[in-house]
Amino acid sequence: MTGTKEFGDLTGSPEVIYHELAHGVTDHTSRFEYHNQSGALNESMSDVFGSLVKQWSLKQTAEEADWLIGADVWTPGIGGDALRSMKDPGHAYENPKFGKDPQPDRMSKFIHLPDTKRGDWGAVHYNSGIPNKAFFLTAVRIGGFSWEAAGTIWYEALKASSPEDRFEDFAGTTFHKAGKLFGTTGPEQSAVLSAWQEVEVPLRGVPVGVARVRSLAADGSGGAGREDGLAALTRQIGALNDKVTALAKNVAALKGAR
Repeated sequence: MTGTKEFGDLTGSPEVIYHELAHGVTDHTSRFEYHNQSGALNESMSDVFGSLVKQWSLKQTAEEADWLIGADVWTPGIGGDALRSMKDPGHAYENPKFGKDPQPDRMSKFIHLPDTKRGDWGAVHYNSGIPNKAFFLTAVRIGGFSWEAAGTIWYEALKASSPEDRFEDFAGTTFHKAGKLFGTTGPEQSAVLSAWQEVEVPLRGVPVGVARVRSLAADGSGGAGREDGLAALTRQIGALNDKVTALAKNVAALKGAR
């Protein structure tokens, strides 16, 4: 394990670049403050967008996607690991040199650290695993392309959120947006509810155990506003993809000039 690098060239991972660009989207929508739970939501939204653009560019369904962040650049000398796993937080990597992935996947495993730089501003990069897992569960339970329903719900919830929102606040916003976009008590809203319940984030006014996960209707029909939300999200994904493409060309040109 001697000589193993922690990171390779970060430009070699499109979803890592998408992640960083997506911070700009958050800064111009919810403005989630970068500490504690709001900071973890900030980090999670960047992982969500990073994964969505990756899936969109590869035309992968939720079931086909690997849900890994930074697999191409994290410990390049070690295969089969990644910086984070949205599907299985806490199991993205494990090796003698860098230890085990510390991300929690539910509130009972929430990590408490000081709101300082040394404490990762209240463990924002750690606890983002909880909302990451909620998004993954929502996407796979709805099925199909993640950006069409789950991504639209999360994007509309992001726009409706406030800077100091906690997990419970954001969970409630996604639940209500799912109902508004796709119909109250519909399969999309049920998927959102059950996902947050599984990661142990309560939704105000919704009793635990109420969720009933159902398969998405065969015709995929949704409630009012679905097309507007999907169109807006698709534009954001396309814009992020264009920026990464341009960045990749610039990097290639710089390398060629050396």
